[in-house]
Amino acid sequence: MAAVSRLFENIGRRTVQSLDEVGYGASLLGEALFWLLLGRRYRQPVRAEATMLSMLAFGVSALPIATLLSGTIGLMLAIQSLYSLGIFGAESFAYIGIAFGVVREFSPMIMGILIAGRSGSAIAARLATMTINQEIDALQVIGINPVRFLVAPVLLALIVTVPCLAMWANLVSIVCAGLYVSSSLGTSFGAYINDTMDVLTTHDVWHGIGKSALFGILIGLVAVINGASVTGGAEGVGQVTTRSVVQSITLIVVADMIFAYVSTH
Repeated sequence: MAAVSRLFENIGRRTVQSLDEVGYGASLLGEALFWLLLGRRYRQPVRAEATMLSMLAFGVSALPIATLLSGTIGLMLAIQSLYSLGIFGAESFAYIGIAFGVVREFSPMIMGILIAGRSGSAIAARLATMTINQEIDALQVIGINPVRFLVAPVLLALIVTVPCLAMWANLVSIVCAGLYVSSSLGTSFGAYINDTMDVLTTHDVWHGIGKSALFGILIGLVAVINGASVTGGAEGVGQVTTRSVVQSITLIVVADMIFAYVSTH
């Protein structure tokens, strides 16, 4: 009985902790939006320089690995589509599944996972280190709001850069897939692109962009929440960094599944 009681106690504690983190994340998002929209009215605008530097770190610096992953995903989808449709002799329709799979699902999700592992971990580690060194408290003492100074620029940068990376991933994946499919079937690359453009709509593109922006918000909030809740020294920083990446990727996959279900029903 004691073991069962401890089990339910742990479940209750973790549930309460999760709800507390959700509430904290909602308050962070609301406060960050307040400073983004009304900061100038109070003569405390969100720093444009910090936002641009974050965009450079999150987006431009990630282009090489993002291009590699996008090209690989496009080739993988092309190979599997030709193999699967070849069973029914329908290889010529491979572009349909590739186009929808890339634009609606794979590009936003893969870019979100990439940014969660590459940038989300860096945000969490930075804020955790600042929390341990009491730099957050020092900002409050000198009258600087930490959310305006640290969180709002990061969230704005993620909301912009993740969709931009997803659009770049769409282009690279479709081109790589088109080159493979056209060479395998002996057709022209231009015909493949025309067929892809005919089947895709602006709704499909905006579907992927909307998901990417949501993923950016999730990555930023999870990283900030974990960084602010650090305890201990260097070991604590490592723990919250790992936890941030795991939680971000989990939320991205779950949110993507919910988007896919809602958009098809």
